Amino acid sequence: MKEKIDVQGKEISIISKGQQDYISLTDISKYKNSDAPADIVKNWLRSRSNIEFLGLWEKLNNPAFNWSNSTS
Repeated sequence: MKEKIDVQGKEISIISKGQQDYISLTDISKYKNSDAPADIVKNWLRSRSNIEFLGLWEKLNNPAFNWSNSTS
């Protein structure tokens, strides 16, 4: 199911699958850089704080996660 919400006058897509909701990072990033929203998402994904967050999330939620294989 796809819905849209208004956030500070901007339309953001939400996709629901089962009981989980997912917001569109691309829709959010379009308001910072409408010509290249993917660049905003790529820069966020490779930021140090995000990499550390994802590593911690994996450590807590994936007992088989091997951090040494993901830091090459």
